[in-house]
Amino acid sequence: MSGAWNMIVLSRRNPGLLTLEELAQAAGLHPDLVESFVDFGLLAPVERHGSSPLFDTAAVLRARAIQRLRRDLGVNLSGVAVILDLTERLRAAQQELNWWRSRG
Repeated sequence: MSGAWNMIVLSRRNPGLLTLEELAQAAGLHPDLVESFVDFGLLAPVERHGSSPLFDTAAVLRARAIQRLRRDLGVNLSGVAVILDLTERLRAAQQELNWWRSRG
């Protein structure tokens, strides 16, 4: 992928939300690959417009992270799910620890 950041294009129907195709384009991935991430439960739409899923812009970073784990580390989708879950739990625990420290 060229450059560190690609521009995120927002959906015209609902500013702040991306269609699957817009998400794929912003993440630099093929829409079929993004759809497989959705089917596997790695990406979750926040809303639906008819039968079309809509995603928040945070899904772009998550899709890029999924692809990096797959491409750079050779992790399969089940492994990606475990890594993302553990990363989110670690982030939440760190936030809670910071909260407790700020109270003392």
